[in-house]
Amino acid sequence: MNLAIDARRTTAHRAFWLMTRRVTILAASVDAIFFVFFLWSGPAYMAWINLLSIGLYATANRLLAHRYNTPALWLIWLEVMGHAIIGTLAVGWEAGFHYYLVMFIPAIMVSGYISRIVVPLAALFSIYVGMYLAATYFGPLSPIAGSALVALYLFNVSVFFAMASYTARFFYQRVRQSESQLREYAARDALTGLFNRRYLLDLAGREQTRARRENAPLSLAIADIDHFKSINDSHGHETGDQVLVHVAGILERCCRAGDTVARWGGEEFLFLLPNTNADEATLFATRVCETVAERSLPREDPPTLACTLSLGVACLSEDESLTEALARADAALYESKTAGRNRVTANSPACNQPARSA
Repeated sequence: MNLAIDARRTTAHRAFWLMTRRVTILAASVDAIFFVFFLWSGPAYMAWINLLSIGLYATANRLLAHRYNTPALWLIWLEVMGHAIIGTLAVGWEAGFHYYLVMFIPAIMVSGYISRIVVPLAALFSIYVGMYLAATYFGPLSPIAGSALVALYLFNVSVFFAMASYTARFFYQRVRQSESQLREYAARDALTGLFNRRYLLDLAGREQTRARRENAPLSLAIADIDHFKSINDSHGHETGDQVLVHVAGILERCCRAGDTVARWGGEEFLFLLPNTNADEATLFATRVCETVAERSLPREDPPTLACTLSLGVACLSEDESLTEALARADAALYESKTAGRNRVTANSPACNQPARSA
């Protein structure tokens, strides 16, 4: 589970830095438009400041590409803060440059622990209020024409809405992906990668409801690795884990379309076989048993390690609970064990349901 959490964190971090790189490209494009705008409307020094901003964003993007994330973030902070302050003091609060500071709030809030949030958030708030007070007190130092000011305000608001929407959508998609990954991790066995017991029980309940509704057969097969304790005692638990992974891979490859196999617990596995009657389930389990016996685990010392399975099969009757069917399959598995292992035993009542089509 710790590995799963680390994987999610790594994915989230990569996603954050990918988004940051995309934002630097978008911001540089915005500054290119500002460059043209201020060359046309003045003041001219604002045009050259935007040219410098493009260079800063290009540098930050390259640093991010080489994973120099901290220097890149400092450059981005420097550009946005400096640009917002200079733009606000130059052409006035009404130009809307202060909106760009608000874009830092989501980045700050997802940066980590509360101790990492309070200081930069307080600094951002102080700068924002300070800009407003300075702009109110001094007024625009280089005022521009009213029509140009309106155009600049509308452009800044449009960019702010576009970037805020993109950021919100980006994080929403990442949350949905994380939720999907969490559900997947919760349904999987950490060692073998197969579905776990809880997931298969939920699925079996749904399949049983469907089977009754459609009058279709539904079978179970429990598989147990023979002499697994001896394998652990003779070769060590690491080898035992390798055997579990090896067998799990074979069982998963044996599944037909619609079949599901899960790690039931320890060295036991459970097959859920929809649209499969008792005879078909027995044939399927026999094929699984033979396949595992034929494919030894490759090793250095000894060169190979043979593994076999014992299986118990049960086909659910119409008025039977899932628990009762599992108990019958488990009893059949016990019979396979006591009869010499490496075999299949079926424990199913007469099943008049149709066979699975090929």
